[in-house]
Amino acid sequence: MELLTAFAVSTGAIFVAEMGDKTQLVALSLATRYRALTVMAGITAATVAVHGVSVLIAEVLGLAIPTDWITLIAGVAFLFFGAWTLRGDTLTDQDEQRAGARRNRSAFMTVATIFFLAELGDKTMLATITVGTNYANAQLGWLAVWVGSTLGMVLADGIAVLLGRLLGKRLPERAIQIGAALLFFAVGAVMTVQGIVQLTA
Repeated sequence: MELLTAFAVSTGAIFVAEMGDKTQLVALSLATRYRALTVMAGITAATVAVHGVSVLIAEVLGLAIPTDWITLIAGVAFLFFGAWTLRGDTLTDQDEQRAGARRNRSAFMTVATIFFLAELGDKTMLATITVGTNYANAQLGWLAVWVGSTLGMVLADGIAVLLGRLLGKRLPERAIQIGAALLFFAVGAVMTVQGIVQLTA
């Protein structure tokens, strides 16, 4: 049951975190230049790699920090992610150049490399670490978080790729950002209160 919870929480959290995120904008941009299946394959490969590292970090942190503190830290982190989401991300000139680059290597490798670099240190990577620390003590919790976070990321970016192919860049980004931010604030508030209660009990 705990594995299913870890899978569901990580899928939902990363799906929400990716909405309006810089890497979703990268996915949208890539979808205007390459075939949708190639973009999705590259995104999936890059996400598996980055979130694998994230889960490893989460395991180390989760085993080193008491669970009551983990809950509080995760709650505060989600509040931070809410503010980050509300602020919004934009593609830098470097991101645009990477997404628009036509290289000699295959389109798959180009997409995977661009997405991997964009995802390093990004909000969704940090969110995966945050969720992962909550399930570090669960048997195979790391696997559930790894698979769930990857699925959440691919689903969110799949929407961006689909809409990118259909609509180009005319998306209601601000509305998506506000909705995702409100979800983060709600989850963060609940987890923060739970952490405080656990520490003061």
